[in-house]
Amino acid sequence: MPTTTSTSPGGSPTGSPPCDHEVLAVVLQVRAGALAVLLWWRALGPDAGRWSLPGGGLGAAEGLGPSIRRQLAEKVDVRELTHLEQLDSRGAPDRVAGRRVVATSYLGLVPGDADPALPPDTAWHPTEALPRMAFDHEGIVRAGVSRLRSKLSYTNLGFALAPVAFTMSELAGYYRAALGHEVDATNLQRILLRREQIEPTGQTVRPGRGGGRPAATYRFRARTLHVTDAFAVLHPPRTTPAPA
Repeated sequence: MPTTTSTSPGGSPTGSPPCDHEVLAVVLQVRAGALAVLLWWRALGPDAGRWSLPGGGLGAAEGLGPSIRRQLAEKVDVRELTHLEQLDSRGAPDRVAGRRVVATSYLGLVPGDADPALPPDTAWHPTEALPRMAFDHEGIVRAGVSRLRSKLSYTNLGFALAPVAFTMSELAGYYRAALGHEVDATNLQRILLRREQIEPTGQTVRPGRGGGRPAATYRFRARTLHVTDAFAVLHPPRTTPAPA
């Protein structure tokens, strides 16, 4: 005799296993000249002994954004986010062993001059040298880095990586770390001024021990996300072939 499956008013099978919903954050910061992601070490299973993204279960009365902000503030003391946006959702049935868990991930950015207090089981890791990670979290980190690199090309998202005021040499360092290729400070200055992303502060900083002229400082004209050139791409510098 054929079996039948009843459905709920929303169209899902009433006999399906319960599904949990978690929120995760890819929190990125340029630290010591490299793009780093915030991870915490799992002491308990599943996937004990691996590193994972901060986050947790969605509260019954919480929205997605408020939930990840709360969990970042409570668990890893990240209150200095300059940007937070939804990244993607993942719901493969086997992404977490033993139960069905749908994940909504976020991309969060911390400015380079911030130093959030972290608990002992949490640390920054270079995105180019990730440790062994739990579940599908490495793929989520890669998606976050890709999103950041893409948006640096056509928006003013650099404001979220840099301090409020910076020299062009400093800003080029943040872009270099985030994009993963060389960035010339003079060319970056020309591009961002033409796109009206940055403006001079009218202040300078003293030269270092090597001497030279005082360096002018700049700031982003807006510290919220704006599209400034929808079709732009910040390409790596061209290389000249070596003579034969």
